[in-house]
Amino acid sequence: MPDLVRAAVRTAPRTTEIREFPLPAVGDDEALLRVEVAGICGTDVKLYDNPVIGGPVIMGHENVGIIEHAGPEFTRLHGVRDGDRVFVEHYVGCYHCEWCRIGEFRHCEATDWRTNSDARRYGYTPATNDGTLWGGFSEYMFLPWNAVVHKVPEGVTAELAGLVTPLSNGIEWALRAAGVGYSDTVLIQGPGQQGLSQVVACKQAGASQIIVTGSARDKARLELARELGADHVIDILQEDPLERVMEITGGRGVDFVLDCTSRAGVGPVLLGVDALKRREGVLLIQGELAAFPDFPVKKITEKAITIKSARGHSYEACELALEQLASGRFPLEKLATHRFALEDVDLAIRTLGGEGVEDVIHISLLPGMTREQVAALGAGA
Repeated sequence: MPDLVRAAVRTAPRTTEIREFPLPAVGDDEALLRVEVAGICGTDVKLYDNPVIGGPVIMGHENVGIIEHAGPEFTRLHGVRDGDRVFVEHYVGCYHCEWCRIGEFRHCEATDWRTNSDARRYGYTPATNDGTLWGGFSEYMFLPWNAVVHKVPEGVTAELAGLVTPLSNGIEWALRAAGVGYSDTVLIQGPGQQGLSQVVACKQAGASQIIVTGSARDKARLELARELGADHVIDILQEDPLERVMEITGGRGVDFVLDCTSRAGVGPVLLGVDALKRREGVLLIQGELAAFPDFPVKKITEKAITIKSARGHSYEACELALEQLASGRFPLEKLATHRFALEDVDLAIRTLGGEGVEDVIHISLLPGMTREQVAALGAGA
């Protein structure tokens, strides 16, 4: 192993520097991960534009790699050893609280940067904290005793395993949070990596009608939505989405609306309220709206709508995502559309943010490869 590790460090909004860090010493209950793939998602775009945590940060919270060296106690605790390929959740829980005890690390205060200034979470924690390598935009990553790791099944490549985060979110949000099940009708708003993952989750759960909305710039994504199991897709700029949903459902409306539009404003929520069935539908939202003037409380109560929030994933959802990837039932490799080398992380984030390249769904950063090696692989999985 090298003495120094290269990492891409966010030093200011929309600014990255390649820096070198000493390779951390590994204790008996710690490990080092050689990062193969660090996925880039919409959250990275938002945090790159408007950092919420000060100091230099190694971003990257969707991380897959090889255990380069694990202390004996780390191996005992996690059941992984040197040479194993693992997916590392970005949560670093305390393992003692009520949430960690049931595998809900996302709710643990030790990993919640919103309420705990000393929280540990991959892709968010400043590089000045103990361990230093707290993000996947790096050649190596430090794994403390309380890292949350999942062994990747045989036959699942590193780049395919890099899709675990969006896929586990899709499973968590659609099936566990919203409760989509057999014969249900679903409207999924937004065909990004989260929306497409929810198409797969709903299809696997037995939903009878899956409708996906997008716009003209989402043409390729809407086509992929069909390939992954959507029954209908709607270009909201070409058709009235509410009229089309009612036409598809025979005027009944849908059982569930899953809003994956992120920055689209209040419009998708209002459409979701109208598109839900007459009584007791479920609306799942990601909570990106800072304010919602004239929120339609009267209509929501009249229709007895239940609003659920989408927030992260559980341990079980990650395990189910890995099983789904290993099954090969869906062409999920098509979600991984672009690859970049470590020194091009700035370009990679901007590309996902829509600067210059179309038809981007999920980006794989490959920290261990040169630009030439990445170029030789092609555009994506």
